[in-house]
Amino acid sequence: MSDTPICSAKGCRADAVWVLAWNNPKIHTPERRKTWLACEEHREHLSQFLGVRGFLKDVVLLEEWETPGV
Repeated sequence: MSDTPICSAKGCRADAVWVLAWNNPKIHTPERRKTWLACEEHREHLSQFLGVRGFLKDVVLLEEWETPGV
């Protein structure tokens, strides 16, 4: 079993390259960030999914992501 983070897209087992930070303003405080991980192939699709709902806050390379509060 690998410790490498994998893409959050349904059925995808590819290594994650991107972190998509989001929140649902109806249920999360403004500073709260949930994350999905994405491979190159699914970054745009997952970003659009979150974006049309107004949830997407940031897209950052996984290697540059720092967990808030750590």
